[in-house]
Amino acid sequence: MVGIIMGSISDLKVMQGAIDILKEFGVSVETDIVSAHRTPQKMMDYASGAESRGIKVIIAGAGGAAHLPGMVASCTVLPVIGVPVKSSNSIDGWDSVLSILQMPNGVPVATVALNASLNAGLLAIQILGTADKEINQKLHAYKSELIDKVNKMSIELKNVQN
Repeated sequence: MVGIIMGSISDLKVMQGAIDILKEFGVSVETDIVSAHRTPQKMMDYASGAESRGIKVIIAGAGGAAHLPGMVASCTVLPVIGVPVKSSNSIDGWDSVLSILQMPNGVPVATVALNASLNAGLLAIQILGTADKEINQKLHAYKSELIDKVNKMSIELKNVQN
């Protein structure tokens, strides 16, 4: 249901957060290495064929020039979420952030924070949850758990201060 692609196997460490949260929610995940620069035809085939394979959202992680999310978005009508990856050739990740964030009108890419694939996974889940009651209910439970965690931390802080 969600396609997760990255430009290199070295990006998997960052992208694992999205994979894990999607599986936690019971969402099926398709993963692949697809490079906008080294395998452009594979990238175009992946993006143009994703909808017919049942993919509903694509998460694309890329570092450096980070063209993968935008180029994929240009080849599909599916929502694309870009994860900027701080790579070995990156300028503190800013090049990746700006490459994904600064898309021209008509080719939107949702962009999460640097290395924040967990948030990309959650955003994909929220998109799916608009049309899937079971996922929506799981999201409500997840948000309640977040509230409980913060409330527990608040109590712990007050206990430490007393």
